Amino acid sequence: MTASGAPPIYAVLPFVVMLLVIAVGPRWLPQWWDSNLNKLLVAAALGAPVLLMYLFRHPGALLAMAEDYVSFVILLSGLYAIAGGIRLTGDLVATPLTNATFLGLGSMLASFIGTTGASMLLIRPLLQTNRERRRVRHTVIFFIFLVSNVGGMLTPLGDPPLFLGYLQGVPFAWTFRLWPQWLFMTGVLLLVYVVWDTRAYRHESVADRRRDRTEIEPLRLQGGLNALALGLVVLAVAVLQAPWREIAIVAVAGVSLWRTPASIRHANGVTASPMVEVAVLFFGLFLTMIPALELLRARGGELGVREPWQFFWITGAVSSFLDNAPTYVTFLALAQGLRMPPEVAGVTHSILAAISVGAVAMGANSYIGNAPNFMVKSIAEEAKIPMPSFFGYMLYSGGVLVPLFIAATLIFFR
Repeated sequence: MTASGAPPIYAVLPFVVMLLVIAVGPRWLPQWWDSNLNKLLVAAALGAPVLLMYLFRHPGALLAMAEDYVSFVILLSGLYAIAGGIRLTGDLVATPLTNATFLGLGSMLASFIGTTGASMLLIRPLLQTNRERRRVRHTVIFFIFLVSNVGGMLTPLGDPPLFLGYLQGVPFAWTFRLWPQWLFMTGVLLLVYVVWDTRAYRHESVADRRRDRTEIEPLRLQGGLNALALGLVVLAVAVLQAPWREIAIVAVAGVSLWRTPASIRHANGVTASPMVEVAVLFFGLFLTMIPALELLRARGGELGVREPWQFFWITGAVSSFLDNAPTYVTFLALAQGLRMPPEVAGVTHSILAAISVGAVAMGANSYIGNAPNFMVKSIAEEAKIPMPSFFGYMLYSGGVLVPLFIAATLIFFR
């Protein structure tokens, strides 16, 4: 430790390497990286130096981070298990209004069942509804923008970074303050989508449009009682504290797994592997980011980032390519190091809003910005929809989202 009590700068290296490995591993070593055991080996190897350092220097920091890690994994696992027990099927007429309704509904659900839960619930019936159409790529891309990212802005359940903020002391109801940003971004994106899809619908062949109108299958919901289970999880997070919060989530998820027919989760493609991956990667992230957070809290003022618009863009830019949950915590720590009026969680309301919106919304800028992005892409490609490449997707996000974020900066974060 330095004289000021902050760790040395080189102690941040494992955290930086961990983030880089997560970003490049799937592309450079796809087969090797696909193994959760290999991910665990990487997390353990990078976390071991930090673990040893803090066992001798500051064991209390390890205990506090372990408590946050357990709460984080239990919440995500509970939401994943419960939402995976809900299946929506059907084939409606794929008009621009129908598709926009799917996107709007998903944008609202994302804040309460998580961006991953809402994405997995709605992407398959949306693709089924559009199976008679040829021009579907843009619909999937806007789905990623809205349901997999921007929609999850209103509660700590919506997106992992916001739940980490809740664990850091942000009140549960504070995120409701973000409704103007949520309404502006979702409203603009839905409007752009309707214009885009109306033009695309007109270019569909007469035969395809006729087939779309005749091959109708009413929406069917299976596992509907799990909606009540999700409500109980929301209630538990809102009113209970650890460890009762975690006990309640585990109990509700356990009842959901027990009472929901296994066929529903099988049809949804739900397996334990994605949650094992999350648990393993975040084990490494939570451990390695301890010195980074301490260093930012102690010396954050030296970096020159002080204004809301700066926090919005720097948090968003990093969240575009690295996991947005540790990015949120990192820049929250930076803001806490500025010694500004401690209105909420040691920072001002405007700074926290900028960090929150940047982390959640700009996760849509690339396929790797938020976990559901790649999941939705994979499901769409299984349905024979030719999705753009990594950089091809960024042409869409650059053309649609960057102007939106510039407008949001001028309206909310100046």
